[in-house]
Amino acid sequence: MTKNRPSPLFAAAILVLTAAGLIAQAPQAPAGPPRGSSGPPEHAKVTPINNLPNPYETVRNFGTLPDGRKWGSVSAINVDPDGKHIWAGDRCGANSCAGSTVNPIVKLDPNGKVVQSFGAGLILWPHGMDVDRQGNVWVVDARSATAAELKQFPDAKGKGHTVTKFSPQGKVLLVLGTPGEAGDPPAKFSEPNDVLVAPDGSIFVAEAHGAQFLDADGPGAIGRISKFSADGKFIKTFGSYGYGPSQFRGPHSLAMDSKGRLFVADRGNRRIQIFDQDGKHLDTWYQFSRISGLYIDRNDTLYAIDSESDDNYNPGWRKGLRVGSARTGEVWYFVPEHVSRQASGMGGYGSMGEGVAVDAAGNVYAGEVGPVQGVTKFIPRLKR
Repeated sequence: MTKNRPSPLFAAAILVLTAAGLIAQAPQAPAGPPRGSSGPPEHAKVTPINNLPNPYETVRNFGTLPDGRKWGSVSAINVDPDGKHIWAGDRCGANSCAGSTVNPIVKLDPNGKVVQSFGAGLILWPHGMDVDRQGNVWVVDARSATAAELKQFPDAKGKGHTVTKFSPQGKVLLVLGTPGEAGDPPAKFSEPNDVLVAPDGSIFVAEAHGAQFLDADGPGAIGRISKFSADGKFIKTFGSYGYGPSQFRGPHSLAMDSKGRLFVADRGNRRIQIFDQDGKHLDTWYQFSRISGLYIDRNDTLYAIDSESDDNYNPGWRKGLRVGSARTGEVWYFVPEHVSRQASGMGGYGSMGEGVAVDAAGNVYAGEVGPVQGVTKFIPRLKR
């Protein structure tokens, strides 16, 4: 017996009605959670902080680069010891310095004019930065060149996975890590995120950038802080990949308070972890959100900037700048994200910077990465 089959005209009509939404399609299996969107269970117990006073005036497009060139992505930003000038690491008008001949490291005066620049051909992907008490500029080059970059720009080979100490005039004084090669300390780093120089000259380096996108241990699951002496001699490494105390998933930024406590923005785990300088875990804070950049000023005011939050990677939290106390953990202020056609970070709504620094007058500077680029200045309207 021959089975009944729909005529070609009937089949075509079904296709038209389905496309028009007049006939429901069979439900599709839901997609799994995005890669790296897992987090510690403690995070779910914290009420999102999204609606605090904003005492700042936002000024976009701070700073003018030489020769009229446009800003690229900026996550490396810090303040000069004079408390007035700002240092920034521009990714050469794009999101990489591969093939570029411009100076990525720039020093801006209070009016945004570049008064010093250096680093052409030396840095591929400036990511984190610190400026020590002598004015030396420490720059993290977080990755090596991709296959596509090497094909187009062979000179990009041999760069990345390093921390470079520059004099204020741009002379290379020290290089930690092996340029262009990923690996383990003391000889190598794997995608370092940030560097911090303590008052005694000790050097702390955080790894690794890609670990924030992993949900389980395995290749590339690196979470560690390495400590070096002032002259670059390796002292120790502490931390590991994971969700518990002293474990990290993308330690993205470092800061130190007046007591010498080391604050780590554990971005993939949506928290701050606090340590002494020997690596002993002291505390964990979730109230400052999924943090890309940290800065603590001389009054122990903590500035935590969130460029990534969305409903997958930090449910319930908004991108923005949260300001509070490094002593008590209280959050005082919230500066909301910029409105933008595309979102920064992992998606969601709006954009906010990755790097953050604060001058002596309390002006806050954000290094922007993504659809909004360059530097944003937040001017305080109130004094605390």
